[in-house]
Amino acid sequence: MQTAKPLTKPTKQRKMLFQAPAHIRHKLLAAHLSAELRTSHGTKSFPVRTGDTVRVVRGDHKGVEGKITRVDLTKYRIYVEGLTREKVDGTTINVPIHPSKVIVTRLNLDDKWRKELLESKKERQRRVKKIKKAEEIPKAKPPEEAVEIEKAKEEIKPVEEKPIAKKKAPQKRVTRTKKPARKKAKEKAEPEAEEAPKETPKPKKQVKRTTRKSTKKTDKGEE
Repeated sequence: MQTAKPLTKPTKQRKMLFQAPAHIRHKLLAAHLSAELRTSHGTKSFPVRTGDTVRVVRGDHKGVEGKITRVDLTKYRIYVEGLTREKVDGTTINVPIHPSKVIVTRLNLDDKWRKELLESKKERQRRVKKIKKAEEIPKAKPPEEAVEIEKAKEEIKPVEEKPIAKKKAPQKRVTRTKKPARKKAKEKAEPEAEEAPKETPKPKKQVKRTTRKSTKKTDKGEE
């Protein structure tokens, strides 16, 4: 099965936001819950909707608290009751705020589907905590197995460890040359050379070199 890779390029992230379907846009419009709601429902964040009471935590309108009057899924903004500003012409308009800048202080639970979703999340969180506790606590062995293990330990005698002998370094092989044999060969060759009479070298014959007469070419012929 092919797994989806996380988007790292800013262009792809923007494309994903602008082309997201409605059910994904609803999940992206999630806000953090207050400490009381977090302990009671067992979730850290939850998608907001009209009727929820929120408190602004960041920005110029920090500290303002009120109900959500409208949720804009196309622009990913929410409108809080009582949060308005005046335009230059004197008219008042609602200020749009991103859900990441608010904290939910009270949830609107008129919808039964929303209640069931919160209960399922709480149950899942309870199961996760139970599994973690079970992993941390070591399992106690029954008494019969503990007695058998102790008997087996008594029967097994400790083996004496022999001292490890140090390995000797390998000796280098020395190549010996047979010098005495060469000396004997030289000694044998010397008396043979003394016994043999020295041959007198024959005088070399002197060869007379004849000079050629220079020939001059004339019109009639060679002279």
